[in-house]
Amino acid sequence: MIIASQEGTVSEGVCEVNCVHPEAVAEARAALPDGQEVETASAFLKLVGDPTRLKILSALKARELCVCDLAAVVGLSESAVSHQLRLLRAGRVVTFRKAGRVAYYRLLDHHVILLIESALDHARE
Repeated sequence: MIIASQEGTVSEGVCEVNCVHPEAVAEARAALPDGQEVETASAFLKLVGDPTRLKILSALKARELCVCDLAAVVGLSESAVSHQLRLLRAGRVVTFRKAGRVAYYRLLDHHVILLIESALDHARE
């Protein structure tokens, strides 16, 4: 929506009048998460928002994989994948299990799966 202001300039998406609805403002404020929740969720979204990490997470959504298999899937070196997995592990996005000398990675929980599916569904529409 494009709106002309009193000065004759055009603003996009701005109210024509300064009208505050106290009930709506109070309801919206009550719905805001606390500061720590916002910081944690923002850090999580930044972590999974990286294209390389999103590819790794998409591969892990399909199945549990070791570092060398993940490297083959996403077309990166094992060292690069290991670095990304360290970040994802620290951010509580993936977890792993050891079988001998091999570490198998998987998504930590269903929240990560839902987020990836939602983001990719949104991108497809």
